[in-house]
Amino acid sequence: MFAAYAARIDRDQPLNGLELGERPAPGTRSGWTTVNVKAASLNHHDLWSLRGVGLAEDKLPMILGCDAAGVDEDGNEVVLHSVIGQTGHGVGPEEPRSILTERYQGTFAEQVSVPTWNVLPKPRELSFAEAACLPTAWLTAYRMLFTNAGVRPGDSVLVQGAGGGVATAAIALGRAAGLRVFATSRDEAKRKRALELGAVEAVESGARLPQRVDAVIETVGAATWSHSVKSLKPGGTLVISGATSGDRPSHAELTRIFFLELKVVGSTMGTKDELEDLLSFCAATGVRPVIDEVLPLDRAREGFERMESGELFGKVVLETS
Repeated sequence: MFAAYAARIDRDQPLNGLELGERPAPGTRSGWTTVNVKAASLNHHDLWSLRGVGLAEDKLPMILGCDAAGVDEDGNEVVLHSVIGQTGHGVGPEEPRSILTERYQGTFAEQVSVPTWNVLPKPRELSFAEAACLPTAWLTAYRMLFTNAGVRPGDSVLVQGAGGGVATAAIALGRAAGLRVFATSRDEAKRKRALELGAVEAVESGARLPQRVDAVIETVGAATWSHSVKSLKPGGTLVISGATSGDRPSHAELTRIFFLELKVVGSTMGTKDELEDLLSFCAATGVRPVIDEVLPLDRAREGFERMESGELFGKVVLETS
């Protein structure tokens, strides 16, 4: 079957390790099911995998891709939950959890095999491309907002770095849930898109907000950390799920954190139940993933290049023929 896969690890030039070509189709395995992939979406996790983060060289070649929607062996339209081993289903109770492509072949292929437990029905209201955007970036944003930040309708939220998959998801979900959403970006066009998506105000990175917020959604890391901490109300919550600009800020703002009794919460992906809730939320409210570009699988390299450049707004989706 045709696939996009990591053939080599290159920490400095990750796309040097990306190959497109034929790979073996999934075999049969007790407790697992094979899904015919209709659409899969890119995440920064895929670039990090090509750098060797979370992917050991002895696992190569590894088909990349965490997210997918498709058709299962019984003809059902489904969405995949990307966290393997969260409950032990299909892998055994002692195996630690992992994300697809860390231990098991991923979704950038015509077929993918996952534990049967990891398959959820796709709501008819969502296209395959839309559903394929949800299991990583959108699920991460959903958990950050509603589980770890604990915000309620009417609360205020700052989303750093408008344009990325998690950030655009947080803006759209926050708007749909009745939150007052502020956003930042260095790029004027992305600030405009954030306003169109539902932010009440979009400012340059580091600029003072018109008010302090109840929570901050942080995925940028070092470049925005100080601004994130300073933007919180006393007792507010900073939820972080990534650090694309690095994980060592020059100012940790520890004094402000303890004096204002701020909470800093780490967040990674989400549960199957949260993904089910997210799918229902999107179907019921009409909120849809922001898709920057849809490409055929054989043009996957273009999608990787666009994501690496940081020029996208929303998700890049790959479709099989």
